[in-house]
Amino acid sequence: MKKVLMAVIAVAAVAAAGVAVAADTTVAVTANVIGTCKFNNGGTITYTDLDPASTSSTVSGTVSQPQFWCTKPTAYTITDDRGIHDGTGTFRMQHATVLPDFIPYTFTYSSTGIGAGKNAPITMDIASSITVSDLANLSSGTYRDTVTLTITP
Repeated sequence: MKKVLMAVIAVAAVAAAGVAVAADTTVAVTANVIGTCKFNNGGTITYTDLDPASTSSTVSGTVSQPQFWCTKPTAYTITDDRGIHDGTGTFRMQHATVLPDFIPYTFTYSSTGIGAGKNAPITMDIASSITVSDLANLSSGTYRDTVTLTITP
């Protein structure tokens, strides 16, 4: 029995001598999430029937606000193209068929801020109005414009 025990100890010693111990190491893992902003939807500005004889000085449009999101904490800036009927820096709607007729209007909003992530959409705060005196010599009918908004991180 003593010989068997000595043989087992000898085999164990030989086996242990052949085992190498590995050193610890690390693996670096990196990623870069870019700051981005995207519009979820566009909006609309609608005016009720405009009466040039109104005693009000201005009429406000009813706004369906656009929504957007930006990665957090990305700073954003929103700009506009002044509309397709830009009158040298003036927002204006053009008559559908009487081409020289335009209605000037205001178009204001907050243009900067900080994003809070895709699951925290931001609703714009567009406001728009028309000065009633600007309607005095216009043709009746439908007037339109389209404003393109651009958002950049």
